[in-house]
Amino acid sequence: MNIMTHKGYLAKVEYSDEDEIFAGRLAGIDDIVGFHGESVAELKAAFIEAVEDYLDTCKKLGKKPQKTYSGKFVVRVEPEIHARAVIAAQSEGKSLNAWIGDAITAKQLAHC
Repeated sequence: MNIMTHKGYLAKVEYSDEDEIFAGRLAGIDDIVGFHGESVAELKAAFIEAVEDYLDTCKKLGKKPQKTYSGKFVVRVEPEIHARAVIAAQSEGKSLNAWIGDAITAKQLAHC
């Protein structure tokens, strides 16, 4: 998966062989904000412009821009899994949050 970031906003990017362009869409918000470019440079510029336009449009409409992810989420697991995760984190000298963050990052990077 290809992801771009600007001002805390994320976008997923794909290549369209049929149209011979890179196309992206802001992720994590309900509004549909898309952009495209024929080169990486055009794509980056279009992405930044899309984020800025989104923020400007929200301001003009008196609408609060939807926030991207806060970095916090709750995960419910069986107590035994929770205990094992704490032990694994402590064995690596990490907090549970840091250990889980590292595990998610490692898993994510393995699939990108």
